[in-house]
Amino acid sequence: MMTPTPEQLGQRAVQLGLITERELQAAWAECPSMNVDLDEFTQILIRRELLTNYQIERLKGGNIKGYFYGDYKVLYLVGRGTFARVYRAVTKAGAIVALKVLRKEYSNNPAFCEQFRREGEMGKILQHPNIISIRECFSEGKTNFFVMEFIEGQSLKEFIRVRHKLTPEEALPIMLDIVSGLQFAFEKGFTHRDIKPTNVMITSRGVAKLADFGFATISERSPLYQEGMKIQRTVDYAGLERATGAPNGDPLSDIYFVGCLFYNLLCGEAPLTDTKNRTERMNPLRFQEVQALSEREPDLPKPLAFLVDRAMALDPKLRYPSMADLLKEVKRLHRRFTQKSGGSSIVSLLPVKQSATTQSVMLVENDPRTQEVFRNALKKIGFRVLVTGDAQRAQKRLEEDSELADCVLINGQNLGMDGVELLNDLSQSMYYELQSIPVVLLLTKEQSDLRQQAKTDDMHVVLQLPLTVKQLTNVFVQLLTNRAQKQQEQEEKDGF
Repeated sequence: MMTPTPEQLGQRAVQLGLITERELQAAWAECPSMNVDLDEFTQILIRRELLTNYQIERLKGGNIKGYFYGDYKVLYLVGRGTFARVYRAVTKAGAIVALKVLRKEYSNNPAFCEQFRREGEMGKILQHPNIISIRECFSEGKTNFFVMEFIEGQSLKEFIRVRHKLTPEEALPIMLDIVSGLQFAFEKGFTHRDIKPTNVMITSRGVAKLADFGFATISERSPLYQEGMKIQRTVDYAGLERATGAPNGDPLSDIYFVGCLFYNLLCGEAPLTDTKNRTERMNPLRFQEVQALSEREPDLPKPLAFLVDRAMALDPKLRYPSMADLLKEVKRLHRRFTQKSGGSSIVSLLPVKQSATTQSVMLVENDPRTQEVFRNALKKIGFRVLVTGDAQRAQKRLEEDSELADCVLINGQNLGMDGVELLNDLSQSMYYELQSIPVVLLLTKEQSDLRQQAKTDDMHVVLQLPLTVKQLTNVFVQLLTNRAQKQQEQEEKDGF
């Protein structure tokens, strides 16, 4: 194809509907003469924002298709994927959008077309601040595309390449955005199944948005669910599930790869070796040899490293049991770090009776009369008292807000095994902040069988009834002092 003259290129642009005749004449009016060379003429068209470099190169090459999809005019190519291309485009009203267009070589395959259409329909359902929204889907013959919001920003992969290692204060808002979007998708019946840095966009304002749900599994909760739907997975997901013995479609695989994103944010490098070789990506050693973030970055705040290491546990049973649980923990750390980034919020622990305004105890007791006895005794030694009669309710309240109480007192004499299970759940909680709450369980001598089932340590103790108020006071003072000292030491080390 011969290089066109300025006149030929201008007429092609008009004939294809890229510019109007009036706009072309206005561009010619700016030229010093009709003998202007092609480069100078195209620079005038670009400067006047009539054409883009992408459009001009296609016009030079003689291409007459690919400038419009429906009513959307393509401005330039944003990115190429295995199955689709993404373009920046403009509506007739001048609004900027993104178009994701299925490649022609896959448009003859009904399975690919159906998968692509399903991704578009899925995106129309997933309207959330942390998910790139899809506004319209089009599928006709070999033309398959959907219209998305255009993100002024970059992928998380590009973001990390530029920023390298992020501080906890910088990383936590991004982490919160990512998990919030994934939890919303899960509530709508979708599991992403392709979590990686290139599928997260960071806007110019620093907001993280999830992209590309093309491999997502669809549960019965979703209106798009069809019986017998095939579960798909990427090579990395297949490698992980082979290495761990997890079934294809395990929702906990998303949690692992979310952990990989967080790991990458906090140390500047991906935890898994980067390779395009399928055999190497499927090798179980690739996952087994990952160094724990707490070892690789020993100066990170311990609770943050704990979160990432747990999310990336090789045994799925040791990960967070759901995206909702992971979201709860990310929110907790985000809130904690935000509160403490402006200065330490550790309260210097005075003897309990001198610090009534700062120390609170959650009393777990189901008998109203006994509640009143304990309430009065605890108030006398300086505690603010919160009372609940149900062990499960107490645990739920603490999970919602771990700072609700400074310590917990459980009367196992009346609660029995429910009281023991509450102590065990707190002492062995997956949440670092719940583990650190001092717990006292009261049992009688006759309840020795329950005592043997209690999981105790230096922050979770069992006391035998009867006991005096002074004895209880001394135990609480010791536990709270230990807790404050540990937190102070840890947070000085972590830089909180």
